Amino acid sequence: MSTPSPANKRGGQTSKKQSSLPSQPNGDEILDSVKAAVTSDWDYKIALVIITILAFISRFWGISHPNEVVFDEVHFGKFASYYLQRTYFFDVHPPFGKLLFALMGWFVGYDGHFLFDNIGDSYISNNVPYVAFRALPALLGSFTVPTVFLIMWESGYSLPAAVVSAGLVLFDNAHIGQTRLILLDATLVFAMSVSVLCYVRFYKMRHDPFSRKWWKWLLLTGVALSCVISTKYVGVFTFFTIGSAVAIDLWGLLDVKRKEGALSLPEFGRHFAARLVGLIIVPFLFYLFWFQVHFTILTRSGPGDDFMSPEFQSTLSDNIMTSQSVGINYYDTIAIKHKETKTYLHSHPDRYPLRYDDGRVSSQGQQVTGYPFSDQNNHWEILPAQLFEDSNKLNRPVTHGDVVRLRHLVTDTYLLTHDVASPYYPTNQEYTTVNVDDAYGPRVNDTLFEIKIENAKAGQQFRSMAGHFKLIHFPTRVAMWTHTTPLPDWAYKQAEINGNKNIQQSSNVWFVDEIPSIPAGSERLIKEPKKIKHVPFLKKYFELQRAIFFHNNALTSSHPYASQPVQWPFLLRGVSFWTQNDTKQQIYFLGNPIGWWIASSLLAVFAGIIGADQLSLRRGIDTMDLRTRSRLYDSTGFFFLCWAAHYLPFYLMGRQLFLHHYLPAHLASALVTGALLEFIFNLDPVALDEVASNTLTDGKSKKDGNAKKGVAPGFAKRNMSAKDRMGNSTLMALWGAAAVVLGVVISGWWFFLPLTYGKPGLNPEQVNARKWLGYDLHFAK
Repeated sequence: MSTPSPANKRGGQTSKKQSSLPSQPNGDEILDSVKAAVTSDWDYKIALVIITILAFISRFWGISHPNEVVFDEVHFGKFASYYLQRTYFFDVHPPFGKLLFALMGWFVGYDGHFLFDNIGDSYISNNVPYVAFRALPALLGSFTVPTVFLIMWESGYSLPAAVVSAGLVLFDNAHIGQTRLILLDATLVFAMSVSVLCYVRFYKMRHDPFSRKWWKWLLLTGVALSCVISTKYVGVFTFFTIGSAVAIDLWGLLDVKRKEGALSLPEFGRHFAARLVGLIIVPFLFYLFWFQVHFTILTRSGPGDDFMSPEFQSTLSDNIMTSQSVGINYYDTIAIKHKETKTYLHSHPDRYPLRYDDGRVSSQGQQVTGYPFSDQNNHWEILPAQLFEDSNKLNRPVTHGDVVRLRHLVTDTYLLTHDVASPYYPTNQEYTTVNVDDAYGPRVNDTLFEIKIENAKAGQQFRSMAGHFKLIHFPTRVAMWTHTTPLPDWAYKQAEINGNKNIQQSSNVWFVDEIPSIPAGSERLIKEPKKIKHVPFLKKYFELQRAIFFHNNALTSSHPYASQPVQWPFLLRGVSFWTQNDTKQQIYFLGNPIGWWIASSLLAVFAGIIGADQLSLRRGIDTMDLRTRSRLYDSTGFFFLCWAAHYLPFYLMGRQLFLHHYLPAHLASALVTGALLEFIFNLDPVALDEVASNTLTDGKSKKDGNAKKGVAPGFAKRNMSAKDRMGNSTLMALWGAAAVVLGVVISGWWFFLPLTYGKPGLNPEQVNARKWLGYDLHFAK
């Protein structure tokens, strides 16, 4: 019989055999044990204080250098200025992280006069409080390190395991570099780590469901999750991580064979509803709240106007589209411009070639192209389908749904599309023009187009600037469309215009940029002051969401420092943030190679251990005790799931990707590393079983009140502190492993510090010494 633990002394001794079917301690006993653990864990508290101090030093040291705009500070610094100027802008990320920067600027009295236009622009000469802006991510990055330590502590891991996990983030050059600049990733990673910590605390309260503390940690998990997804949409990966764990937990509660007794369906419904409210509804409401703040602040017209509909723009003061909009009448001369590519509908006398490079035959008709500059060949007269009598043709407005013709003024030909393949898209129709005899003769139907104004009401007048529309070919129902790939030399590298059969596609939208036929001084140009319109919040929100997701998916162009997900765990390349030729200083965004390689290696080791264990079990060989296996699968497995959820989805993305996208996954890999080191250098299974058996009590029936509340099986074992689990076992081997890991990690961190902090400058020999995997560093010659 092993030595009784404090729990044995209160409730009587329990044998090993009895420990296989434990009863649960009551709430008071649990609370007492937790309080005792808190008061006795002085070594954890000292380590936490030291780690936090080191985190602040490493993140804030030399934060004023360089005193110039660095990398993506051109974006997120600019957005903070726009907030302070209340000027509308567009960005593919949700507003929470950017609002924090604006709040910091407001705190220090900054007015947003500097727009961060170019990398290398001086903060000093432009009087920008850039240190205050950088202090925000540095603060959040500093708190991320102790949060990692707390996750390991709250999960019941030993002190050396917790120190290793926190140390891998503390001494990581990528985490340091990303948290010293005006960037969003510090907010994202901190909110992600807090989400994991809060969920661990919530899970530990599962013995006392619906208590104040249970609700507190559930709701805090939801709030933290909302901060993650309100910073960047990749925060949905954190939702998936927590959601998967919650789904497994609920699946266990649904089991009628639970040791604590089956829950009735109404009781299970309460558990499900509570998690639905705390982890989905509350985060979504907070997420919506930040968009409401975003819309409330940004009330002035700005560079983001072009991404939004005319209706949305009408809610902004000083909007050019609204103030300069003019109603369009029949027989007006108009210039039509594509909303996305900003090219004009254009035509010139040159003809399509008889054959294209792929052998397809054209109509050899007059070319209709997209041209990016103002030109007389962009002018078209808008005509009714049936000509009006001369006495009745003036001041007849064009309205939504009208069928019209477009006459090209310079060549006196009529716009037409027909069932001939376009130059680049065999499935799309060619656009050309025909003479007046054909337009009002055999080709009359092919020259008819319908004006479909976006979000218009019946009878709404077609207007310049504000009237975003699709030009739908009346007989074949294709929409006029263009794209960015230029035509060959025979079309002077101009854009292709063709008929898109997918008329719902958002890139089919055009607008009338000008009406050159209206003489100066015309009454039509006299405009009355227009009131700012009100559009319901949800309507604006959904429009912005559509624009965000469309443009996010459109970020497919190449970038010299873009990288692929397969390169990230091995740290095959970084990103050049900033250089200064005179001093040979540079900031190169790169993780700590040694730390990343250790973490990535142990991820593979974990997968191998799980695979070997499963294979052994299949062959009837049990190499682990029940508690060790449970901890390996449940706790370390949860961290591994967190890594996979924040890493693997990037393989499905077609947009630009960079090394910083791996930072949340790297944090999760640090948690796996600490947990797995403890597993490898842990005490023997027999000692674990003895400690576990002595900790459990049999003083209550499994059908007690706690079971009715939904206590998860094996609570006492899973919530045991590291000291209780390890009893009198020595941690010398684990401390030795931790010292070796941290020693080599610190050496790698120190070696790459000049590239992280941007100083001191390195000579070519020193630069080449740091090109471990051929990193594309500057000043190597």
